[in-house]
Amino acid sequence: MFVFNNQTQLEEVGNGVTRRILAHAGKMMAVEVHFEKGAIGPLHNHPHEQLTYVLSGEFEFTIADETHIVRAGDTLYKKPHVMHGCVCLQKGVLLDTFTPIREDFLQ
Repeated sequence: MFVFNNQTQLEEVGNGVTRRILAHAGKMMAVEVHFEKGAIGPLHNHPHEQLTYVLSGEFEFTIADETHIVRAGDTLYKKPHVMHGCVCLQKGVLLDTFTPIREDFLQ
């Protein structure tokens, strides 16, 4: 299956955050998330496993009780049901991969 960037749309999530749903099927989903400087990904949790790859920018990420600054090339793993969130320090883009797929994103 191919997903062409020019055939997808950025959707407003709010507060300086937009996302683009990429490939998804079966038990996997990839999502590109764009943050403006200062935008916040509020602390939350969900039943999905999640990998986040930093494509660009700089973020302060909290996962459980650990907080670190991450930059392009860094990768984060989030276990199911673990609280996590971020603050965007420099405008950037994240690539999130979920398993299973985020049905709530497709509604």
